[in-house]
Amino acid sequence: MKLIANGNFARWLRITMFLGGVGIATGGLALELPPSAIRASAFLVGFALMALGGLSSNSHMLGIRPFDDSYRRARRSYMVTGSSRGKNEG
Repeated sequence: MKLIANGNFARWLRITMFLGGVGIATGGLALELPPSAIRASAFLVGFALMALGGLSSNSHMLGIRPFDDSYRRARRSYMVTGSSRGKNEG
């Protein structure tokens, strides 16, 4: 079971984060028994999970891969080799 697939969160994780966030946020608003600080914290945690799941679904839909290692390939492409460095220096 992978958490990251193709540079993004796996599908099951995105859905679980979103639905779990909805449940926690709704529980934080609906329940009257816990103290208000716990209810507010539950709502904020639920909202954050919901946002994270929703934004990662959007990035998957747009083809954006935030957890990809493409920056390493870009860094290697900018490295200067020893032979080309001598030509530019006067």
